[in-house]
Amino acid sequence: MYLHYSAISDVGRVRRENQDSGYAGPWLLTVCDGVGGAVRGDLASSTAVQALRKLDQEPDDDILGQVAGAVHRADDRIAELVEEDPALNGTSTTATVALFDGTRFGVGHIGDSRAYLYRGGELRQLTHDHTFVQSLIDEGRITEEQSRTHPHRNLILKALDGIRHEEPDLFEVPAEPGDRIFICSDGACGTLSHDRMAEILGTGTPDFAAVELVRASLEAGSTDNVTCIVADVSEEAPSEDLAPLLVGAAADLPRRLPLGGAVGGLFRGHRSGDTGEIPPVPDDVPEGAYVADPIDPEAARYAPRDPGRFSWLRRLLLAAVLLGVAWIVLAAGWSWSQQQFYVAEDDGKVTIYRGIDARLPGLSLSHPYEVTDVELDRLSDIDAEAVREGIEADDLEDARLTVDNYAARQDVS
Repeated sequence: MYLHYSAISDVGRVRRENQDSGYAGPWLLTVCDGVGGAVRGDLASSTAVQALRKLDQEPDDDILGQVAGAVHRADDRIAELVEEDPALNGTSTTATVALFDGTRFGVGHIGDSRAYLYRGGELRQLTHDHTFVQSLIDEGRITEEQSRTHPHRNLILKALDGIRHEEPDLFEVPAEPGDRIFICSDGACGTLSHDRMAEILGTGTPDFAAVELVRASLEAGSTDNVTCIVADVSEEAPSEDLAPLLVGAAADLPRRLPLGGAVGGLFRGHRSGDTGEIPPVPDDVPEGAYVADPIDPEAARYAPRDPGRFSWLRRLLLAAVLLGVAWIVLAAGWSWSQQQFYVAEDDGKVTIYRGIDARLPGLSLSHPYEVTDVELDRLSDIDAEAVREGIEADDLEDARLTVDNYAARQDVS
């Protein structure tokens, strides 16, 4: 079987930069959504896609091994970028990869970009988001619908950042003629409902569906970049002019949008066959200015912040504080233990101990305080065994009273 595919990425109505990247070819479909705001999420996503696109050739039998290896290489490449330029520390990207071998898809996934399968009129989500809100959904604390407006909906828990080296989810999906695969960034799936996506995917060619999914996402109010890849599984080979498609940041799209002009439309067609263009959103802004992001949730989405100067000093101070707290706790515990007393045996005699009747490896928590002249050999077997096991006391006076009681019962003959 073969893939007939289309890929579109649009910067959207609000953002100045497209931090999404995508690639569609005869063997490979992938979307990467860069995160990190000012620390170049566009560079992370484009770097990952450039590494992943090397998968676009007929795979061998170990399809998941190839996917995993490519994801790890993309992560390593991001690590190299950060090492070369520490200012990039904090950049990261999601990655959703589908490698096709003619009969099945090998899927790799990390982050909150998604892959769907549309088969027989039904849409099924293949991937599982690595996000905070998804964990709340899994625990039954919120619904899928509530997650779309949750204040922390942008927080993802796993991504490719060259630091944590997270393992991707890996699984296979058998392919059937007529299947339609949809891979997108959260600019689409975070806005469109499941039913709306299914409605669009049930119509037209891959090119038409991709256009409609992007347009519907923006019309529904998406404030993010939107990237959509749609591919049909067919027993017919595609036309020879269907070349691989590289979209988004990986295709080196313009980073800024001058006001007063339309956003460059990426659509290759619409219902009437025209080229789609999205009007600029701001109205009362000085001419020649650039579109500015609002308070940008991307800045707090996943990537750790650059620790900046004196990070080693902050870590040292934190360690000192923790050691100080631990010392105070230990000192308080030791002081309390030295106010405790119990009665036990020491060298065959009834003895008052100070501390608690316990031991830690290499450390005794008590010591003999008063050794009496009451000998265990002169006590009854029951009394002697009780002393050997240790007898608790409320305080020193109570311990002495216990000793006096045993002294009165000892055999003096």
